[in-house]
Amino acid sequence: MTRQLARWELDGVDGAVVVIDVIRAFTTAAHAFASGASEIYLVGTVDEALAFKAAHPGTLAMGEAHGLRPDGFDLPNSPSMVSEADLEGRTMVQRTSAGTQGVVRAVDATRMWAASLVVASATARAVETSGLGAPSYVITGRFVDRPDRGADDVLAAELIERARLREPLEARATAAALLSTDEAARTLLLGLPHVDPRDIELAAAVDAFDFAMEVERAELGLRLVATPVA
Repeated sequence: MTRQLARWELDGVDGAVVVIDVIRAFTTAAHAFASGASEIYLVGTVDEALAFKAAHPGTLAMGEAHGLRPDGFDLPNSPSMVSEADLEGRTMVQRTSAGTQGVVRAVDATRMWAASLVVASATARAVETSGLGAPSYVITGRFVDRPDRGADDVLAAELIERARLREPLEARATAAALLSTDEAARTLLLGLPHVDPRDIELAAAVDAFDFAMEVERAELGLRLVATPVA
């Protein structure tokens, strides 16, 4: 049986874990891969991201703190801006306030994927072929003091699960619902240069890409890789 969990409910959660951040972390990560990035390391703090970048010359840092691009980061947490960057062969390090926090906390996962609507069906196929059974979905947009948030991530979790069960995706209705969420409105209010007006539209593009993004525990840390899924 699937579960939808908050980031603070992950102790002891094993099996297949799908960490979701639609607006915007894992939409941004998907666009980074589409722009040529070879790998993305996921970290919990701004200082960790900057330290990783300093220790590994050529690495680009992307992400946000409270929605805003931190000093020293090369790119904000913007799928639109990332999609326009030349990232061919580049290593990235990403830190966000919700998405990467969920990955960092899912320490007991047997296998873990980072997901958003743009990689929904590919993620569903990857989870299903893993043989680990029903996944746990992490709704990273929820916060301890704001447990009502994360509607965008819930929409994605429900669509991924429909895809896994080979039910109708309801992609158009899901995209429309996403565009009208409070999360979308709050994010757009951040404005340039931290948010591009096209970011939410890109986040609503169900199955824009045919790869899943799996998190590997590598020597240098939590490494996100894009894997095409037939």
